[in-house]
Amino acid sequence: MSFNSQLHQKAQFVDDLLWRLLASRQIEGRLKEAISYTLGAPGKRLRSALVLWCCELVGGQVNHNAEIAAAAIEMVHTYSLVHDDLPAMDNDNLRRGLPTCHKAFDEATAILTGDALLTLAFEILAKEVDEPAVAVKLISQLAQDAGPSGMIAGQMADLKAQNGRGNKELLEYIHTNKTAKMFRCATAMGAICGGTTDEQFQRLSEYGLKIGLGFQIADDILDVSASSEHLGKTAGKDAKATKCTYPAVVGIEKARQLEKKLADEAIAALEPFGEKADTLRQLTMALLKRTR
Repeated sequence: MSFNSQLHQKAQFVDDLLWRLLASRQIEGRLKEAISYTLGAPGKRLRSALVLWCCELVGGQVNHNAEIAAAAIEMVHTYSLVHDDLPAMDNDNLRRGLPTCHKAFDEATAILTGDALLTLAFEILAKEVDEPAVAVKLISQLAQDAGPSGMIAGQMADLKAQNGRGNKELLEYIHTNKTAKMFRCATAMGAICGGTTDEQFQRLSEYGLKIGLGFQIADDILDVSASSEHLGKTAGKDAKATKCTYPAVVGIEKARQLEKKLADEAIAALEPFGEKADTLRQLTMALLKRTR
């Protein structure tokens, strides 16, 4: 099976899982409609696929806890997109090829939709993971990487850096926290579900950080080189907002060189896993060559 087919298969599995989890929760009316709208938009499901693949790599197969962790990280990622698109943040009208939540509904509903997705992620980890010790580790990892020392720290620094002169150190801080730590979270959560050793955990955490930072560099490049129709989100908005991005700070060519260096380092981190990590290696190269 080709890598794209494997990713599509994992994405479809996660989509079905999210619908089942939503259907089992008592959520009323417009809020459920907005949650379903945002979760149902066609996304890559990269982070959730990483959870499943890393569990397979460490434990030999996907288990129930990895499935719940994959759903949880997708909920947190989707919440972050809903809030990131709000007028007070990036003020965007397009996400995953569809009107953003606050455009399809209204601003207050979008805020509450994000709040609901964030809290629901921790609810399902607490209630659905079948081993209390594993649940605690997963909750801690997600809170750490999505919270004020992770994604939120990156978002805050990103806002502060607008309309100012950035530098490479600030840029790396923003993107490591805003994007890369959630990729690290996915690989770490998958490793935890698979019954990881300390060395496996460290290797997969390093891998997640490297591909996450490379993913954000690619996003920065695509923002200035692709169309909104192709991306499924508004192109050129980073430059318009004078954001601190890799093309703005180091130029596109150096950004591409750094992206390749990170991909090489990510693949090197997988060396102890041998051929069993080939899917993760293929993912690394697919991210390096992505066009949207």
